[in-house]
Formats: sequence, C-alpha cells, structure tokens
Amino acid sequence: MKIARLSGAFLLALSGVLLLAGPASAHTELKSSSPAEGASLAAPPRKIELTFEEPVTLQPDPISVTGPDGAKWTVGTPAVVDAVVTAPVTPSGPAGAYTLTYKVVSDDGDKVTAAVHFTLTAPVSSSSAAPTPTSAAAASATPTPTPAAAGEIDSGVPAWVWIVAAVAVVVAAAVAALRLRRRP
Repeated sequence: MKIARLSGAFLLALSGVLLLAGPASAHTELKSSSPAEGASLAAPPRKIELTFEEPVTLQPDPISVTGPDGAKWTVGTPAVVDAVVTAPVTPSGPAGAYTLTYKVVSDDGDKVTAAVHFTLTAPVSSSSAAPTPTSAAAASATPTPTPAAAGEIDSGVPAWVWIVAAVAVVVAAAVAALRLRRRP
C-alpha cells in the first residue's frame, strides 16, 4: 500500500512539473555578421550587416559599437530586409577589442539582445572613418556565415522562476508523500 501511495505522490509531482513547464521558446539566432564574431580586422568596416535565421524588426537604438577607452562609433540609420539588418557606420577609436551590440524583435515577438566581438589591429585613421553611401548592391551582398554571437536573450519570464516552481512542486509532493506514509 505504501508503494501505491508513493507512486501516486510521484505521479502527482511529475504532473505538476509538466503542467508548470512553459512551452519551449525558440528564438531567432544570428546566422552571420559582418564583422564576424572574433574577427581581427586591419581596417574598420564601413557598414554593419547582421543576418538572422528569420525575419526581424528593430528596437529603438538597435545597433551600437563600442571600443577601448569608451570609443563609440556613429551608426547610421539601419535598414531591414527580411532577416538581414544593415547599417552604415563611421568608426573611431584606437586599436583593440570592440563590441557590436544589437537589439531586434524576432518574428514571434521576442526581444533578442546580443553582441558580436571583434578586434581592430590598427587605430581608425581619418580616411577609413569617412562614411560611404550604401547601395542596394551592397545591402544584398551575401554575408560569410559565422557562429552565432554570444549574448543574452530577453524572453520575458526568467528561467530561475521555472526552476523554483519545479522545485516547489517536488518539495510539496515529497511532503504529501511523507504525510501519507505516516498515516495508519
């Protein structure tokens, strides 16, 4: 009889965990970028290009590039064509590590924020910092595939909430099982 009660408590706990588990959320990921993640560049890019797995829309201030000593690049008006985001940039700053941060909204409405890291091996000269006009041909260039960028995904409910809820259900089931076990 005790085994039946424990089995019932276990099934109750398992049911609770499955009911509380949210649906799997698949977020769009960055397929490629220019500059690429981890790239080492002798000259700064004149435009940023981000290619995602699905169409995206932009959040306010969607792209920023920062470097050593707080150097910030001027980012022009970004354009979105399906899953590709492009923006002209005016680079500035010394040689060193740079971080391109982007914020987009995936096709399913989730906000995605992440970063691409790259290095400039030489400081930005005034001739390489001059902005260039973007053209339709440049915007449609095929990017080189790179691994997805490291970053965070902002999807609403943090994972720790689901973990705490699952632990609470398991603890409640264990308490219920112990109480049932002590009854004559």
